[in-house]
Amino acid sequence: MKTRDKILLASLELFNERGERNTTTNHIAAHLAISPGNLYYHFRNKSDIIYEIFQEYEKLVDYYLDIPEDRPLTLEDMTFYLESVFDGLWSYRFFHRDLEYLLDSDIRLRSDYRDFTNRCLSAMNRILEKLAEAGILQPQPEELRAAMTLNVWLVITNWMAFLKTAHASSGDAGLSLVELKQGIYQVLTLEIPYLMPDYRDQVMVLREQYRPNLPETHESDVACVE
Repeated sequence: MKTRDKILLASLELFNERGERNTTTNHIAAHLAISPGNLYYHFRNKSDIIYEIFQEYEKLVDYYLDIPEDRPLTLEDMTFYLESVFDGLWSYRFFHRDLEYLLDSDIRLRSDYRDFTNRCLSAMNRILEKLAEAGILQPQPEELRAAMTLNVWLVITNWMAFLKTAHASSGDAGLSLVELKQGIYQVLTLEIPYLMPDYRDQVMVLREQYRPNLPETHESDVACVE
């Protein structure tokens, strides 16, 4: 593996474990047993490392949200999209944990993240539209589908923050991929009112696989009343 790629992988690992603000370029160099000068040969500063890591994250999510236009979507497709997006969120969790700070620190990142968000919203809107075309969801007017898309995006991108604040997880050691993917329960809950009758039972069974186990939280606090 090239040194540049090793730096990106090590940086991602350390950012996820310690937090971006607690990780310096010297930490990254020491982790790789290279000199700081060697690191600066490949990257001018930590912001450049973060920016390139984000570009890799963009590519991953764009790949996950590739939508087949030559066939109807299925429940398996819907599950794949949700699982994949939360997998990506976990792999790059430092980014969403420190999102506001990172965007304020790099104008390139802020601009690219805005475009990234718009692409994700567009893809998710199309997924909901195709699920309706497949007879899984009720057809919705564009305004309602756009609002539902935004709500799904907000759940996905803020679920980690909810777990780490409302339930006081102590660092990433207190958060697991299983807990993160329990956000899928919340996303599927948003879709329940719009499910076609033939698919309701299947989605309810699927949703139960992700039911959150939130201490001192009542069901009414985390999901709508069915």
